[in-house]
Amino acid sequence: MKTKRNILFLGLLFFCLLAFGPGSSARGGSGQQKVIPEEIKQQVSQTDYSAVRIKKFPVAMQCWTYRGYTFFEALEKTRALGIDYVQAFPGQRLSRDLPASVVFDHRMDEQYLKLVREKLNSLKMSVAAYGVVDTGRTEEDMRRVFDFARKLGIRVIVTEPKDEDYPLLERLVKEYNIRIAIHNHPEPSKYAHPAVALKSLQGLDERIGVCADTGHWMRGNLKPVECLRLLQGRLVDVHIKDRSDFGTRKAEDVAFGSGKADIRTVLAELTLQDYDGFLTIEYENEKEVMTPELAIQKGLEFIKKVTYYEGFEQLLGRYNGYYEKHGWNHYGPGHFELDPKTGILKSQGGMGLLWYSRKKFKDFILDLEFKCSQKDTNSGVFLRVPEVPTSDDYIYHSFEIQIYDAGEGIHRTGAVYDAQAPAREATRPTGEWNHFRITFIGDRLTVELNGQKVVDWKAEPRGKVRDFAREGYIGLQNHDSLSPVYFRNIYIKEISN
Repeated sequence: MKTKRNILFLGLLFFCLLAFGPGSSARGGSGQQKVIPEEIKQQVSQTDYSAVRIKKFPVAMQCWTYRGYTFFEALEKTRALGIDYVQAFPGQRLSRDLPASVVFDHRMDEQYLKLVREKLNSLKMSVAAYGVVDTGRTEEDMRRVFDFARKLGIRVIVTEPKDEDYPLLERLVKEYNIRIAIHNHPEPSKYAHPAVALKSLQGLDERIGVCADTGHWMRGNLKPVECLRLLQGRLVDVHIKDRSDFGTRKAEDVAFGSGKADIRTVLAELTLQDYDGFLTIEYENEKEVMTPELAIQKGLEFIKKVTYYEGFEQLLGRYNGYYEKHGWNHYGPGHFELDPKTGILKSQGGMGLLWYSRKKFKDFILDLEFKCSQKDTNSGVFLRVPEVPTSDDYIYHSFEIQIYDAGEGIHRTGAVYDAQAPAREATRPTGEWNHFRITFIGDRLTVELNGQKVVDWKAEPRGKVRDFAREGYIGLQNHDSLSPVYFRNIYIKEISN
């Protein structure tokens, strides 16, 4: 008996070595890919997440949260929470007014698809994503899913492909311009570990990425922030969850911020990556399957509390992952180049003004980052430009917050140009990003530079400024071609009295 047991043990050991050892050739399946690289862990440990100004992300509801209800009921409950987008999953009963066999999926008859559109329109809602769905193995099967997504305006299909599916899926992604997101169900799912998905994505179209589920990673004792860092640049969707503990024993989903996922750090990491997808809520606490609203509301309040840009409007628009200058016009010589992937503006030539033309602003907080290429880089942020610039006359009727490290007093970075000097120097070394938070309410103008208040001034005509308006346009100055200035993360929050 011992001999037979030894033979069985050796055979099992040999099998494990073949399947999971260093020589395993399965795509993404080796044991080496089931750990977070030490360099990623070090990057995370060395990042000061507390200093990150967290961006506001759009929110969607994964309808699995309301798996105890019909799809139409899930829409109504989601809308009641103030959420406009859902991620639908295949198989959810469509409506209590229809037979139980009628479910939401890509095989729906046209008559039911029409009812879905009508329901969405009545609630002013959209389906942002669809999944997790098996797209099938044949082109006919896959096209049915893509056609369905196109009909409903769905931009993301969440799935778990087999290795042989990728060539065909990539071709369809390019044809339909619809993104694919690989989901990470927990083990024994193939994609339970982020490195497996990352390896599968090598060389594929950038529109094929990952649907990251923070809760499933926690089930596998993986830290969400480390997994997100590893997947930088390939995140398409995020199923955001918080859990009471790692692993599965006695652990359960809880409201965001009350578990061990460290949701604030997760949001900070997504901000650093400039993630442009949805935070998709998927609440799976089985004790609250019929009443998840209290936990969701508590979690949304936590997210709102830690979001630095809550209530702000981003002035550089973004569509399908690319930044655009729509709404901006340029007056005078030179121009600003925009990197569509990073959203960084770079000045060229001068002297001119890039101004946001969609609306005038009265009382506001303007928040942005800038970087000087040289110590004598010269630029500025113009406030309340009263009329459409057609000459240089605007400089006499609006205030400029100066950017010029080589200047002195009323001409130094942080000054109200030619009018009010900064109380202290607070600029960072040339080549590093600086942060402006400019508040203009009535005639009270305050400027914070890198977290330090450098100006707190009752505005009045002074220096070059002959008068100033109660409202006007926002503008960014390009000064010369030798020392460009860079801008990014331009946000504004209007203050109503």
